[in-house]
Amino acid sequence: MVKLIMCCTRRPDMSREEFQDYWLNKHAPFFMGSASKMRAKKYIQSHTIDTPLNDGLKESRGMQPAYDGVAEVWFESEEDLMAAMSSPEFQEIAPSLMEDENKFIDHSKSTAFIVNEIEL
Repeated sequence: MVKLIMCCTRRPDMSREEFQDYWLNKHAPFFMGSASKMRAKKYIQSHTIDTPLNDGLKESRGMQPAYDGVAEVWFESEEDLMAAMSSPEFQEIAPSLMEDENKFIDHSKSTAFIVNEIEL
């Protein structure tokens, strides 16, 4: 299995609560309705919480502000992910997926990458 990890920052005109509400209640159903076309096996949203612990982590390590959340999308393999992304089914939904992401994600302050999970 490989995962696409997306560290998400909300649009500047949204509160974290608005971002997380849209992500969970609007984007997630849209995404899950198309997951089979993307060959996604699992989708996880991790929502950043407002807590002094996050402020302490940032300050103690000189880190950047926290992302508003992290998405994980699981795929069978890197090859399967590449095949899915080039499929006609994915090409059909890709513009709508991006359009929906643009409603709540500031892509210029977000990042995405593919990983192998190593459990210790």
